[in-house]
Amino acid sequence: MIEAAGLTRYFGTNKALSDLSFRVEPGEIVGFLGPNGAGKTTTMRILTCTLPPSAGRAAVAGFDVVTEADAVRSRVGFMPENVPLYGDATIDELLRFVADLKGVPRAGRGSHIDGVIERVGVAEVRSRLVGNLSKGYRQRVGLAQALIGDPDILILDEPSVGLDPHQIVEVRELIRGFRGEKTVLLSSHILNEVSLICSRVMILDRGRLVAEESPAAMARRKAEGPRIALAWSGDRSRTIAALAGLPGVGGVLPTADGAEIVCSGDANELRPRLAAAVIESGAGLQSMRDIETSLEDLFLELTGSGGDKASGAGEDAS
Repeated sequence: MIEAAGLTRYFGTNKALSDLSFRVEPGEIVGFLGPNGAGKTTTMRILTCTLPPSAGRAAVAGFDVVTEADAVRSRVGFMPENVPLYGDATIDELLRFVADLKGVPRAGRGSHIDGVIERVGVAEVRSRLVGNLSKGYRQRVGLAQALIGDPDILILDEPSVGLDPHQIVEVRELIRGFRGEKTVLLSSHILNEVSLICSRVMILDRGRLVAEESPAAMARRKAEGPRIALAWSGDRSRTIAALAGLPGVGGVLPTADGAEIVCSGDANELRPRLAAAVIESGAGLQSMRDIETSLEDLFLELTGSGGDKASGAGEDAS
């Protein structure tokens, strides 16, 4: 449903995206994570045909975002981080204007808008001026304008930004309701929200995709027990066999330069035994590190502290 291949984007000499490739399947809700300047908003602007890539290509619903932009726009609902809403219009007036812009047929337009208003939970304030709404209601109206025209694909940039905890829960439940019905790509700085909403998470750093992870997969690994990554030089099969026979080792998963050890016992007690087993097998131990299992730990490990990056800033502030 959404496919990017080798996306690259420059702002002057600054490289905001670097050879970014990924897929989002129909009905998936996928989260974009990354520190400020990682390239999330730049990617979303490319996918919504508001910014061309410098290199690479992207397709949405099978249509190229550069050569078939009108076809893409008709199938995508976009909610930018700062939704441009007309403050002197009522919700009803605004959504009717958006429906007119999107070419929603006049026959059935009223019932369609009524359905969107009910779904996002603004029916009781639909006659109020948008400029007089709370931040939470404005975010709901921003989501409503994205839903006008019943697009198959939603691209949501920081949909929970600026909301209080109660409003975040409400918006979360709205988005979760799209699972299996619409394809959703959303960005967020709230790691817990992404883990609760999304079936898959893509982590960007400095314009590159550095990890793809399922929250469910992380939970399974955590349930299995702590993991330790070992790297060594020397005979692989002999060393793996030696590691597998150690008390407290629940599993040995070979990797390109060693193995991941699933601990069935105390990881602190196991580490020195792992090092000794590698050395006694005749191999040269190169590294040993714990493998983090939470989304927050994975994010921090791959992107550092999450602060602003020198590269990837450019147009993308999130």
